[in-house]
Amino acid sequence: PGPPARLRRPRAPPRPAHAMDFYLRYYIGHKGRHGHEFMEFELTPESNGATLRYANNSEYKGGVLIRKEARVSRAVQSELRRIIEESEIMHEDDTSWPPPDREGRQELEVRMGDMHVNFTCSKIGSLLNIQESQDPEGLRVFYYLVQDVRCMVFSLIALHFQIKPIP
Repeated sequence: PGPPARLRRPRAPPRPAHAMDFYLRYYIGHKGRHGHEFMEFELTPESNGATLRYANNSEYKGGVLIRKEARVSRAVQSELRRIIEESEIMHEDDTSWPPPDREGRQELEVRMGDMHVNFTCSKIGSLLNIQESQDPEGLRVFYYLVQDVRCMVFSLIALHFQIKPIP
């Protein structure tokens, strides 16, 4: 049965089931007159939190590539996971969404537990683009989720680095 209770090492508290099984990546960009312009962020889980990587590239008026990386707590990771779970994006399908075109592309990749989704569509210029699509309800879920997640990431980046991202 092992050593007496007083000699056993205390067990580490159980890690929340979702601490290491959540990954998020978002990309929006296009290739045009000013080269490859894009904004991308990625949340990668680690043992006690996550790493948030952010990149923004624009060569308009001599702009340069901005890269930032920050460690975020499990609370931030849990909040992003909650936002995604409540949106129900994991149950959507992008086959009827407008495909990427010369205006650009958006990508959203989410891994939660055993579920992994990777959405790709064209840039969404307005709600009219959503209403005119073949799957307005699914695209609306995607659109509002992306707005919420981008807002949170921009806030985190601004808090950590005091920069203003180019949307």
